[in-house]
This record gives sequence, C-alpha cells and structure tokens, in this order.
Amino acid sequence: MNITPILEDYLERILIMQQQNTVARVKDLANYFQVKAPSVVDALKKLKSMGLIDHEFYGFVVLTPKGKSIAQEIYNKHLLLKDFLKKVLHVNELVAEDDACKIEHYLSKETINNIIAFMNFAKTSNNFSQLLDEFYRIIDTKLDGNEF
Repeated sequence: MNITPILEDYLERILIMQQQNTVARVKDLANYFQVKAPSVVDALKKLKSMGLIDHEFYGFVVLTPKGKSIAQEIYNKHLLLKDFLKKVLHVNELVAEDDACKIEHYLSKETINNIIAFMNFAKTSNNFSQLLDEFYRIIDTKLDGNEF
C-alpha cells in the first residue's frame, strides 16, 4: 500500500481528533489543514478506498482497525522525533513539532529503530547528560557565529 505523506498526515490528524474529541469531521480537518472541504473529501475517498477509514457523506470520519494501527505508528514516530529534536538537539517546541511532522514520513525503519535505541541509551547513561549539557552550551553560545 502506497500512502503519501499527505494521506499519512490525515490519518495522524484523524487519530488525534478521535483521541481529543472522540470524533473527526470534514470541517475540522479542513480547518486544521487550512484547505477547502472538497480537498478533504478527496483525501478521505482515497483513505476509504484503501480500507483505512470509514466515512459516510456528511458523517464522522472513523479509522478502521488497520487505519488506526497505521495512524498510531505514524503518531508514535512523530512523538519520538519531536522528543529527539527537543531533548537531544535542543530545538525549541514549535520548531521540533514542525520538523518532526516534516521528517516523520521519510525515515526508514532502521533509522527510527536507531533513534529509539539512542534515546534509550541516553536515558540510562550516566555520562550522557553531561555530554548533552556541554553540547547545549556550544549551541547556546553559537561559537564563531556559524550557522547553516
């Protein structure tokens, strides 16, 4: 199954809306993505044809078990990347959120698994917090004014 990054974003947002509001609606998705309702309906038709959602015209959008599983995997990846960006790379909350959303679709399982292993290592290592503190001092002082 070939799910585009945009469709992955829809699955993830539907999952979050269902967790927060218990329902997801076309107008809420349109507001969130800042698109018109017909664009949302087109995306939902694709997701429905893949068996990832149930949606009746003018009804609520509901993830199927398969859709929920995929959406949860995407969302977990998002949370992991955001955590990594914030806690390891010392990126601020808003940038970490935005960057995690952008890169969650493109990383291999190997990379994700290695980030998980790294985060687990970081949590249990005695020296690691000292190394991070040193790294943060370097970032905060922006030595030599070098930026990409």
